[in-house]
Amino acid sequence: MSVDAVSFRQAMARIPGPVTVATTVDAAGRRWGFTGSSFSSLSLDPPLVLLCLDRFASTHDAFVSADRFMVNILATDHVEVAQRFATSGIDRFAAGDMRPYEMNLPGLPDALVRLACSMHAVLDGGDHSILVGRVEELHTARHRMPLLYCDRSFTRLEATAALS
Repeated sequence: MSVDAVSFRQAMARIPGPVTVATTVDAAGRRWGFTGSSFSSLSLDPPLVLLCLDRFASTHDAFVSADRFMVNILATDHVEVAQRFATSGIDRFAAGDMRPYEMNLPGLPDALVRLACSMHAVLDGGDHSILVGRVEELHTARHRMPLLYCDRSFTRLEATAALS
């Protein structure tokens, strides 16, 4: 039995993921960025993370040829930032909220977490490329809650009692 793409997409949409904005700067100094929710830690030693990028995205070539990139983990009040960096055909940096931070990469000042990475590997992931970054520097904000993406919309964690 084969799984069709529509059913697979619907099933995966039910799984919440963190919302990130990845950024990089190319050799000419041009800034690039995209919103992604396929993000995960990969290894503690060395510290590796992975982020998936559609091969047909306008930012794809800039990222797969980059030697470094930043992953900004968004907080619940960053919905507008997530939407802007998911929109094609606009200057995603025009709002002026991204500034040079760790490794001189564009970062969001009040991101939940900023992870500055050197490119460790670019792997084949079917219709996506898997960017594996080695975390070189990081910044963590206190007392913020993560923005999540589930069922094709932005959401937040509900305040509930921890399960035992």
